[in-house]
Amino acid sequence: MMERIQKIIAQAGICSRRKAEELIKKGKVKVNGRTAKIGEKAKKTDKITVNGKLIKAQEKRYYKFYKPRGYVTTTKEQHGMKTIMNIIKIKQRIFPTGRLDKDAEGLIILTNDGEIANKIMHPRYETKKEYVVYLNKKINKKDIEKLKKGLYVERRKIKPHQISIKGEKATITIHEGRKHIVKKIFKKLGYKVERLIRTKINKISINGLKPGQYKKLHKKEVKQLF
Repeated sequence: MMERIQKIIAQAGICSRRKAEELIKKGKVKVNGRTAKIGEKAKKTDKITVNGKLIKAQEKRYYKFYKPRGYVTTTKEQHGMKTIMNIIKIKQRIFPTGRLDKDAEGLIILTNDGEIANKIMHPRYETKKEYVVYLNKKINKKDIEKLKKGLYVERRKIKPHQISIKGEKATITIHEGRKHIVKKIFKKLGYKVERLIRTKINKISINGLKPGQYKKLHKKEVKQLF
């Protein structure tokens, strides 16, 4: 059976489909010794290499991780900034699905399952993400109503699935994944985000974890991701 090369790479646990596409564009992927191109298909029995290494199927692993503030969500250090991989001591190769800003904290799913990673990150799956947001001032009733009805941010309307407000604290659930999107929502209304915590991805919550801690997900929990 022929499948897109980026899908085969993701299924092998090398990286997400999006990352695989980037590697193909950069000429880092070869099929049977020939440099692959975007859109091409291959068989799982073909010899596929990424950065010169032959890909092999791996046992799928899933973890929930509480990212602390001050760390970037990448697998490699950038400009001397601390990465979450400095904290995680897991022998098997894994990578973060999606990202959180350096000054944000909270739940990230770590895995070597590129298909699950794609579902968490791709907009068409509308993965629900819950955030607890601490603002610089109390939200007034008028702005609460605007949030509930939805508002336009960068020409696209965002309407939260759920929202609750208590003083300067807001709990908001959205499926948007654009960069800085939560900060932009509240900035649009004239508020500054002082602290941002992602507490849930679909039905998986951060409960039971402290900053820097991670826990392996069981089969039942993995199913709760979708």
